[in-house]
Formats: sequence, C-alpha cells, structure tokens
Amino acid sequence: MEFQRARRPEQVEQRRRTILDTACAMLRERSVADISLRELSHRVGLAKSNVLRYFDSREAIFLEVLDEEWGAWLDEVEGALAADGSDAVEVATTIARSLLRRRLMCELISGMAAVLERNIPVDFARVFKRRATAHTARLADLVRARVPVLDEAAARHFAKTVLVMTAGLWPHANPTDAVAQAMREMGAPTAGEMFTVGLTEGLVNQLVGLVARA
Repeated sequence: MEFQRARRPEQVEQRRRTILDTACAMLRERSVADISLRELSHRVGLAKSNVLRYFDSREAIFLEVLDEEWGAWLDEVEGALAADGSDAVEVATTIARSLLRRRLMCELISGMAAVLERNIPVDFARVFKRRATAHTARLADLVRARVPVLDEAAARHFAKTVLVMTAGLWPHANPTDAVAQAMREMGAPTAGEMFTVGLTEGLVNQLVGLVARA
C-alpha cells in the first residue's frame, strides 16, 4: 500500500486511522517490544519519516491505540455492571473478567508507564494523561454507582489499583519458553491461570477491603 502526501484534513485523518488500525492489528499478533517503527511503517506503506508526520513516536502511536481500547473497555464494563448486582465481590469480579477478555488492553497497560510514556513529548503527554485521568475517573464513577458506600477517594483508589494490578501481573502471564517449562516442571499452575486468579482475587480483596473500611 502506498500513499501520496496527505494535504486535506480528511486525508490526514485517513492516514492517522490507517496507522492506528495497522498498529492495532500488529499488537494483536505480538507484544509491544516486538514491533519496531520500521516494521510498522513498512506495513502501512510509508517511510518512517512520513509516519512521524502524523505521530510523534512509535510509543505515541501505541498510546493512541491504548486510549481507544480503554474507552471501548469502559463501555463494556458499563454494560456488564448494569446487568450484574451491586455486591462488591460481583463488581470486582465483573471488572476482572472483562479485562481477561482484552489481551490488547492488558498488553498496553502493562507497558504504559514503563515503556510507552518514556518517549513522548510534553504536549502529547499532557493530552494523553488528561485522557487517562478521565478514563480512571469514569471507572471510579461506575464502581461507586454500584457500590455507593464508597466515597469518591476510595472509588478512585480502586480504579487506579485496577491498572496497577493489571500492569504488574500481565508480564507474568506471558513468560518466556524457558520460564514456562520451568513452571511446568515445578507443577505450578499455568501462567494464564495464575494471571486469571491473581487479578480476580486481587481486585475482589481490594474492593471488599475498601468497603469494610468505609
């Protein structure tokens, strides 16, 4: 696929959309660390310098994908919570299960602070962090609507904990072949099972604890 230089606003938006869609497709195949800007540019059909006309860096592209995934995930969570009860255990379990179905969301969250935010200019950082804060506040509001005993501070603490737990546990859910073999030899649960149980139990315990304190 080859493009002529975009000049009109709709052409620029088309180029940006193509780059984001290509990045999203590649991320569904493998991890952030395995995708270079050179390869992404080749898949899009543009030189690296041309891709950088539309985004500040490889990391900025992936953060834009994360922003879209985050919003879509919250739409899913809102619908799921509306169908479930307001018990703290059910709320936390519903949120955990929704994350477990979204590999791309987990992958990008796990790399957000440690990798993706390390190579972006301040202007983009301002925009992205405002969006991230809004997403976190939305999750807090959804939780508080179902668990009204929580105050705003507690609900926001839980919403942030969802991200921290996901970011911390996800890398362990994707071990190298050597580590996976060693775990099998030890008779340990699979990495996927450990992630599922760890995230679900961690979020349940966190939310139940906040409710008890309230």
